[in-house]
Amino acid sequence: MPALAATDPTRSNLEPGAVLDIGRGLIAGMVDSLPGPAASGGIAARLWVKLGPARPRSRLVDALRAALVLVADHELAASTLAVHVAASVRADPYAVVIAGLGTMSGPLHGSALLGAESLLAEADGPGSVREILGLRLRRGERIPGFGHMDYRPTDARATVLLNRIRALAASNPMLAVAYAMLGEARRRRVPELNIGFAPAVLTQVAGIPIGAGEAIFAVARTAGWLAHAREEYERRTRLRRPVYIGPT
Repeated sequence: MPALAATDPTRSNLEPGAVLDIGRGLIAGMVDSLPGPAASGGIAARLWVKLGPARPRSRLVDALRAALVLVADHELAASTLAVHVAASVRADPYAVVIAGLGTMSGPLHGSALLGAESLLAEADGPGSVREILGLRLRRGERIPGFGHMDYRPTDARATVLLNRIRALAASNPMLAVAYAMLGEARRRRVPELNIGFAPAVLTQVAGIPIGAGEAIFAVARTAGWLAHAREEYERRTRLRRPVYIGPT
């Protein structure tokens, strides 16, 4: 982000149209700065190559595009609140995204995707799912990719993405593991899946290295953050702490 900002003479222009233009270049810069060969096409196609350049082109690029759309915004998640705070004091779009990325890096936010990827990678087939979930629950551990405080009983974003993946790669063995995990979780009364589970399924089905889910999340959510920043720039006042009105 600092490198991109340093080369952008328009970064201090906070007018809606300018922020939109900055955002397009900023997101493209995030993708193109990842290690790997140069890629052409839209954001999803370029990100696909960057996340696993040894893999051939696949219809799963369409699922990656769907994931980017579905993850883009989620009201006032912690990172989005951080973005609002930064934008309220007129930090430029690059600084706003840095605020979001810093907050998203916490293990209870964007890094939660890593846990879901690791959970899926731990299984060597549908038959191993029962033991994997059982041991985690016996240890009192939370099952990554399941449960959401806002989306109950289930996260429709995850369902949409899983359906898209299944339509594109129905015979993939990792998909059988994922659905076995869903069935076992329901049998054990684990809360329903959340959006963290579905992108993890996508990376595992596509053979993308573990950890790539965070990159997908960051690129997608940046679009949402900048939309929130545009709204905040249009406000006349900055966010302030509450004013105490109780007894002296």
